[in-house]
Amino acid sequence: MSRRLRSGLSAVLIALSCLLVPFGALSAWAAYGLTDTGHYVTTMAPLATDPDVREAVAVTVGDGITHEIGNEMDARVLHGTVAPFVQAAVRSFTQTAAFRTAWNEGNRAAHDAVLRALRDERDIHDRPVTVDLAPVTAQVKAQLAQDHVPLANHIPVEHTEVALLPARQLGRLRKGFHVLEVAGFWLPVSAVVFAVAGIALAVRRRRALTATALGTALGGALLALALAVGRSVTLADLPDDVSQPAAGAVYDALTATLRTTSWLLMALGLTVAALTWLLRRRAGRPSSRPRPSPRRPLRLGRRGRASGAAAAPRTQSPTGSREDPTEPTEPTGVRA
Repeated sequence: MSRRLRSGLSAVLIALSCLLVPFGALSAWAAYGLTDTGHYVTTMAPLATDPDVREAVAVTVGDGITHEIGNEMDARVLHGTVAPFVQAAVRSFTQTAAFRTAWNEGNRAAHDAVLRALRDERDIHDRPVTVDLAPVTAQVKAQLAQDHVPLANHIPVEHTEVALLPARQLGRLRKGFHVLEVAGFWLPVSAVVFAVAGIALAVRRRRALTATALGTALGGALLALALAVGRSVTLADLPDDVSQPAAGAVYDALTATLRTTSWLLMALGLTVAALTWLLRRRAGRPSSRPRPSPRRPLRLGRRGRASGAAAAPRTQSPTGSREDPTEPTEPTGVRA
């Protein structure tokens, strides 16, 4: 495989991995976070002490009780005497341990009802998903009777069902829920596999690792932005009779895990990118030690012999033969 082809495939795989990061986190949260009843109840439990949530519950329950009492007494007496006592008693009840118990049980019942409706495909006739508030009303009635509120014992404790999911949207929500259950596992796994494959195919793996880390951080930032936009859209589409501060508190509690995940993704990506950049810079920095100069070998071959020959040149005899100057010569005038 050529270097250009490897670089192209690596870039495509890394881009797909970074693109799947926010969607994988969202689907995993929906598939494993929202479907766990115990985790859901634990997440919603702190809202029982939230002032906005307590006020919304007090207004809703108080209006329901006042409406039931109004069928048996004069309207002037109801709004002038009984209604303030009812609202005060309900607000006082929301600050007790009994309310927190009722809150947790109500959330557990609502969560179980929603899950059964989304997972049960055998029910051909879709019905709205509701939760019964009769236990809360019974506890409020007992509190009012203990405070000697007039006609408190005559409050009817009926099965007041609050709709959680409308019937016309249940089929579409059921299909979307099944898609999220499948995607909650495969999208995060695919993101990890694409990232590992892209780094392994890269020609320059350090650069590929840096790009993957920065893309992961960008995916976390996009997830945080999507949560902020989703909060604004959700609160803008609420009916007028629903408390926006209470709905905002519920939204923040449900998406707390996603917000933490987005911050972790950004921190992890930026940290890995910074470490990779520092290591690459350190590896490319030249050493501060002075390098020793290479020694030139002493050559005594031909140059030495040539210099010796130049120092002692040979003489040429009259006959044309070369004589060695080191050898003794006979005197020219003496013959044997």
